[in-house]
Amino acid sequence: MRANRRRVNDRFQARIGVFVAVALYIVLPTRLTIGPVWVVPALVALILLPLVALAPTKLSQGRLVRTLSILLCAVLNFFNVVSVVLLINDLVNSHARGHGLSAQELLEYGGAIWLTNIIVFALWYWELDGDGPFDRDQYASACVTPSIDFLFPQMSIDPKRITGVNPQDWRPMFIDYLYLSFTNALAVSPTDVMPLSRTAKMLMLGESLISFVTVALILARSVNILS
Repeated sequence: MRANRRRVNDRFQARIGVFVAVALYIVLPTRLTIGPVWVVPALVALILLPLVALAPTKLSQGRLVRTLSILLCAVLNFFNVVSVVLLINDLVNSHARGHGLSAQELLEYGGAIWLTNIIVFALWYWELDGDGPFDRDQYASACVTPSIDFLFPQMSIDPKRITGVNPQDWRPMFIDYLYLSFTNALAVSPTDVMPLSRTAKMLMLGESLISFVTVALILARSVNILS
């Protein structure tokens, strides 16, 4: 019963993350998006509805759900990267056009893109670590999962010396991957969670690069406008 409740809460957290990412994309101006504003919500709904209906109870369903989940991450990631590219283009060509985003707009829209980047990569980490949440749920804890991509501090705790966390029944949830994504985007480097696989390292590299470019552009252009 406890494991089922934890699984439901984990997926609920991930879906909330998806909704927030879509909402952040919708508030962007048309100059930072491609296509009609309804394209992203429609694509997300098209993928998310089967995901909700196919809550995995069998291995075959789990594989289908994971495929759809990866597709959902890819869609959100694609549109967010496009927004970053369009933001760069807007800043580079603002002088030629004679107008550009104001300092306030840069902070608002650049911040929305940056936050979306955090959520999208949190979804990537959550979905790919240990072959996905469905496979992770089959084991008693993260410590006995055969394939892991991230080493969380809780997985190396000695319960005889530190109380409050038992590594024998601890598993990462979406909120843990969200924390990992936020700290990686902010520090542009691993903090307390270490990437183990090359896939995890490349994902963290990609997130750090997007985060660095976005923040650097926002700060540089904002200072230029305000000065």
